[in-house]
Amino acid sequence: MAVLSRSEPSFTVDVFQNEYLPEGAREVNAIVTVTATGGGTTGGRPVSRDAAGSADAGAPAAVVIMVDCSGSMDFPAEKMRNARAATAVAVDTIRDGVAFAVVAGTHEAVEVYPGGGRLAVADDSTRAQAKDALRRLAAGGGTAIGTWLTKAQALFRTRPEATIRHGILLTDGRNEHEKPGGLERSLEEAAGYFTVDCRGVGTDWEVAELRKIASALLGTVDIVAEPSGLAEDFRQMMETAMGKQIADVALRVWTPANAVVRYVKQVAPALEDLTDHRTEAGPRAGDYPTGSWGDESRDYHVCVEVPSAEVGNEMLAARISLVLPRPDGSTEVLSQGLVRAVWTDDLASTTRISPQVAHYTGQAELASSIQEGLEAHRAGDLSRATAKLGAAVRIAHRTGNDSTYKLLQKVVDVVDPKEGTVRFRKNVSEADSMTLETRSTKTVRVKK
Repeated sequence: MAVLSRSEPSFTVDVFQNEYLPEGAREVNAIVTVTATGGGTTGGRPVSRDAAGSADAGAPAAVVIMVDCSGSMDFPAEKMRNARAATAVAVDTIRDGVAFAVVAGTHEAVEVYPGGGRLAVADDSTRAQAKDALRRLAAGGGTAIGTWLTKAQALFRTRPEATIRHGILLTDGRNEHEKPGGLERSLEEAAGYFTVDCRGVGTDWEVAELRKIASALLGTVDIVAEPSGLAEDFRQMMETAMGKQIADVALRVWTPANAVVRYVKQVAPALEDLTDHRTEAGPRAGDYPTGSWGDESRDYHVCVEVPSAEVGNEMLAARISLVLPRPDGSTEVLSQGLVRAVWTDDLASTTRISPQVAHYTGQAELASSIQEGLEAHRAGDLSRATAKLGAAVRIAHRTGNDSTYKLLQKVVDVVDPKEGTVRFRKNVSEADSMTLETRSTKTVRVKK
């Protein structure tokens, strides 16, 4: 591990692997733990100030809250009431100096506050004005989420000095009132520019649709089954957003000649495949975006295919660097670690599985088993559904993923957790099923 000197927050990279391979083996796996500590900076980037010296004129962060105001939000009416209350809580949580706006989303996107195609700067006065404007949030119209994201991006671009750009998106339905390809085009334009946390309220929205948005924009997705839970969820989301101190950090993977990166996946705190997000970063190097950081730690699974070699050979399979682009076009290396490959005929060494790699391989299998099981159940294939969710119960029990295990118990009766013997429960609620599916990608860290 190497930690390079820089201003706070500081980053460390730790690599966990079994570097020993049998003769002829080509696949190298490593878990890369990235930890950021000591927040409280703007990522080393300058903050603009007005003539009076106020930092508010160049807020280092910007937030846009997108609230579904389609007609279905009035059925029942408590959804719209709780959405207003939750947005007010989120506005109260925005710290002074952060630029923000509220957008009402229907088949179009309408600025509720401050209006005029701009962002307000948070202080006691603007927060009060924003909460007063929330009375204009009323249900009516369709759902075209791509237009909401396009509006958010236009608002963010009015504050180019903001280094943290974050959106919160709430919906209760499906993206049904948009031209084909509209959402995809909006996601392509927004990817890498701002992040979005997505929340579905009730049970009439699609998990896969919101997950696609959150994945493309490096955010989170979750369900709020009961509208009464929106306020607390919005508060927590905004608190997390306000804790971000540095943005646009990328995991750079360099590999030697004839080696190929098979995949890069975030595996904790949640599963997210970053492989297709790669951008080239020079000869034999690629950058994988990680989004914004506060004081936190995340784990990534890096898999590299190297040329086969004979016993006694060793090589550097990959160099993992955490990098940050600078305004002048240069790149700062925050920290780095090395992935090695050593070929040996020692059976004990080559058959020893890295605990970290084994654990997260199991967590990925857990998520896949849940998603495949629920899909089979929707298709009426009870036998396959039972087998897949039984496997999920077995993995959750073995790896200590207690939160997922408890969610599984709301869908199946567990007969034997060690063997994964289960029976589907009668009259499983749609909320319990969707909660399990939505949170299937949340993982637990390796036990120390």
